[in-house]
Amino acid sequence: MTTSLITGATAGIGAAFARRLASDRHALVLVARDMKRLDDYAAELRRDHGVDVEVLVADLSTDDGIKAVETRLADRDKPVDVLVNNAGFGIHGTYPDTPIADELTMLKVHCEAVLRLTTAAVRAMRERGHGFVINVASVAAFVPRGTYGATKAWVVSFTRGAARDLARNEPTSDRRSEQKRSGVRVMALCPGFVRTEFHQRAGINVGDIPDWAWLDADKVVATAIRDLARGRVVSVPDVRYKAAVGLSRVSPGGAFNRVSNRVGRHFGPR
Repeated sequence: MTTSLITGATAGIGAAFARRLASDRHALVLVARDMKRLDDYAAELRRDHGVDVEVLVADLSTDDGIKAVETRLADRDKPVDVLVNNAGFGIHGTYPDTPIADELTMLKVHCEAVLRLTTAAVRAMRERGHGFVINVASVAAFVPRGTYGATKAWVVSFTRGAARDLARNEPTSDRRSEQKRSGVRVMALCPGFVRTEFHQRAGINVGDIPDWAWLDADKVVATAIRDLARGRVVSVPDVRYKAAVGLSRVSPGGAFNRVSNRVGRHFGPR
């Protein structure tokens, strides 16, 4: 049975990934900080889908938490076939008025944890000759605002580089074929505004966000899985956001940038 490990698995996009992969008959390893929420959600998934669900309490803002997940990913006796790096958070306020400790924690969770967990997973997957990693970023990566957008831009750039390096030793004219033939695929998922508890937990007011901007978490996950199967390295769910990202590159005053400016650097997928 295929086993998938998901960080930030009890809410939002992480929970949607867990539902979808459980429905696809994947065994799951759910990672989050709250034991009760983990246990409750694991019980629900076992009941609804009849799959094995393991829980792992880990705070990815700490070295101990990251190390615990690294160790699980490297376990040769219980291999993980799919890693979804979804854990993340926003901060209320704008640079430079937010506490530097919060900024550093964001770097730890969004960058260091993603780097270390992806590396642990990919090394084990490459030994077995197969595996998948989805790093959840954001469309904020394409119009960076402060630390949040900068960390998500790093996730996209890192994922692109990792995909290239994994394919380097298998030259072919088709980059997607390189991804497929390497045995390990990595992809950055870049959704826009998704209706989750992400903004509420950060204390961020999203009342000015237009209705067209909101996406459904289950549909975001369906797009991600489809794009991963197609060998894409960056997935931007929904044609509206594809268009907005394209426009942001040529029109600094475009609608997407105006929405981003109103919310600041804090909009995110989870």
